[in-house]
Amino acid sequence: MIPYDHEFIVTNGVRLHVVMAGPVDGEPVILLHGFPEFWYGWRKQIDYLAEHGYRVIVPDQRGYNISDKPKAMAAYNLDALSGDVVGLIDYLKRDKVFLVGHDWGGGVAWFTANKYPERIKKLAILNVPHHSVFRKYLSENREQQRRSWYMFFFQLPMLPDFLSGLNHAEGLVRALRTSSRPGTFSEDDFVEYRKAWTQPGAITAMINWYRATAQTPPQKLASKRITMPTLVLWGKKDTALNWELAEKSLELCDDGRVVYFEDASHWVQHEEAEQVNAHLAAFLRD
Repeated sequence: MIPYDHEFIVTNGVRLHVVMAGPVDGEPVILLHGFPEFWYGWRKQIDYLAEHGYRVIVPDQRGYNISDKPKAMAAYNLDALSGDVVGLIDYLKRDKVFLVGHDWGGGVAWFTANKYPERIKKLAILNVPHHSVFRKYLSENREQQRRSWYMFFFQLPMLPDFLSGLNHAEGLVRALRTSSRPGTFSEDDFVEYRKAWTQPGAITAMINWYRATAQTPPQKLASKRITMPTLVLWGKKDTALNWELAEKSLELCDDGRVVYFEDASHWVQHEEAEQVNAHLAAFLRD
């Protein structure tokens, strides 16, 4: 069993709970979770990467689980979130790291790689498109607008927060169950997720990520290009995001490739853990 170090790290004005594993002198790999997960969402990757010699760094991103939860909605826009990542890299005293993100964590990873390319050695993305690709696609594609109904719902004040927290966050449990393959999440998993979701202020902070991206967009960057080697892993049975978004995202990568998982959903790192781990290890190694 790989030992985990749990630390609280101050970065970019917030205190983040961070799980770390693997040799201290190993090359650092930062794993960024999405909505509505927390560090635990990478449980099937942490040991594998640590056993392959990497120093694995997995934060509860701001607003999640036991990390700080700023009150202001604007504190969750991509400028702030990417600043957290750079702060972690500075804490590690490294010039560059490998960065991996899923869902919203992938959104942060794309933006961090775009804004701070000098800090990212390689980029791996799971089931989320490049930020500019998604923004354009969402504005033009009726089918994607239908799939993203919850993003519009989350713009409402208070009501989404209240409904998401009802019955010990049963709505979030249902969302994970209905969007994943049967058996992807166990009852024991939901015990851990509920603990994170019921932390004071957590649900509002989590939803504020969606509000901030729509209402307080980040600074416009000079270029949309992703310059470092990039791997996109995509479950084609994602109910929220069309797989064509992966191809469109690659058009903005100088050195990118995609691997599709025909029978995986949005939760590809859970459902196809062995294959995802193997692809990540090969990509980071080459």
